[in-house]
Amino acid sequence: MYRKDGENYFIVDAHVALWDARPDNQRNIHGKQFIDCFYDYHRNLSPESEVWPYEEFLYYGGERLMKDLFVDGYVDHAIFQPARLGAFYGTGFGQTEEAFALTRKHPGKLTYNHCFDPRLEEAGLKQLREDAARFGLKGVKLYTAEWQGDSRGYKLDDPWTYRYLEACRELGIRNIHIHKGPTIRPLDRDAFDVADVDKAATDFTDLNFVVEHCGLPRLEDFCWIATQEPNVHAGLAVAIPFIHSRPRYFAQIIGELIYWLGEDRIQFSSDYALWTPKWLVERFVDFRIPADMDEYPQLTVAQKKKILGLNAAAMYGIDVPAEVRLPAPAVV
Repeated sequence: MYRKDGENYFIVDAHVALWDARPDNQRNIHGKQFIDCFYDYHRNLSPESEVWPYEEFLYYGGERLMKDLFVDGYVDHAIFQPARLGAFYGTGFGQTEEAFALTRKHPGKLTYNHCFDPRLEEAGLKQLREDAARFGLKGVKLYTAEWQGDSRGYKLDDPWTYRYLEACRELGIRNIHIHKGPTIRPLDRDAFDVADVDKAATDFTDLNFVVEHCGLPRLEDFCWIATQEPNVHAGLAVAIPFIHSRPRYFAQIIGELIYWLGEDRIQFSSDYALWTPKWLVERFVDFRIPADMDEYPQLTVAQKKKILGLNAAAMYGIDVPAEVRLPAPAVV
């Protein structure tokens, strides 16, 4: 929990990972390209004091994750959003067994979401059902630009993806997180386009589609989709560190999201270990829209509380202490 100026903020970090990108887990040059691109994002968007040595960034382990999030980072609950990237990494990029073991050890602090790939067709559907039972899945994370054989991506409105979304509905997996944001080398930019979210959200109104990275650099496209699809939400991973390096750009991002979606459909995410939550939480609570950008109103304390944790807590049924809940709206 974060406390500032007499206010308490319940923090849910809705997008974290435990990865292994060390050389002995890299299948090929693409594994190195991917983690090097990650490190460039980390190094270029972080305050100098928050930049990790490259070797530590390759693999940091569960003990450091717990300290960075829950001891130092104010986080009350965090949600794993893994990327497998099996074409690039021998045991995958996100470490399923290690992350799930941490979740079982700290069930009140961590939720484990898993992944699927519709290009695996029937075998993948069988695996999804097994994973849902084993992990108790409430959500999945999709990487539509992931490589599989000769394929370099898929779309949410592909027929096989619809089969998997139908299975999610049956299995009670209501929260579909999708990476729709900046390209990461060597993945293809167009495979992260947000247009396919529109059709899927229309056809599966009982599922929540959390667009991670809020579609950047396609923010306008995302906002036009999300304003007409009430089950589409914005994840701030990758967007929020611009609060340091490009604060006016971040003001535009958060201002547009508030205008189009409202404060109830935006979720804080550090994208750990790309960034650590401590400085992001502190900067966001203190953040003010520049005075000359007056088309955007200032964020209120209540809006910041929703974005930092209450929205994701409501989506995942996470218990929120009474002292940090917002007052119920007055009944007119």
